[in-house]
Amino acid sequence: MPLAGLGGGILIGLAAALMLLGMGRIAGVSGIAGRATGISDSSMPKSSAWLFLLGLPLGALLVVAVKGSFDPIFASPLTLIIAGLIVGAGTKLGSGCTSGHGVCGMSRLSPRSLVATATFMAAGIATVAIMNALGLEVLR
Repeated sequence: MPLAGLGGGILIGLAAALMLLGMGRIAGVSGIAGRATGISDSSMPKSSAWLFLLGLPLGALLVVAVKGSFDPIFASPLTLIIAGLIVGAGTKLGSGCTSGHGVCGMSRLSPRSLVATATFMAAGIATVAIMNALGLEVLR
């Protein structure tokens, strides 16, 4: 798993760098999704936003094709809907998502992104600790 994580991190960093250098845009998925759906305005063309979003599952399918297996860990549809709404509200309150703040903002030493990323990490650690204390399986 460490090599897969390293490879994924390198690809995410490369994609973020290419987007910043090639388009002058931060690769924050929530902002790009907002632009694609028309919820938010930005200078990014809608077609580029949709292409970026379509590339996310296509990249995952490419990994499945190369790896030859697919072992998803999904929650119930209701849990996914609730989680999506909570994440959406959080990205609005936090002025961005983990990709925008954690990858792009931290690399630019943005104070707002440093605080946001520390908050994301603390909330994730606390959630796992609580779930483990309750005897709920977090990872298999």
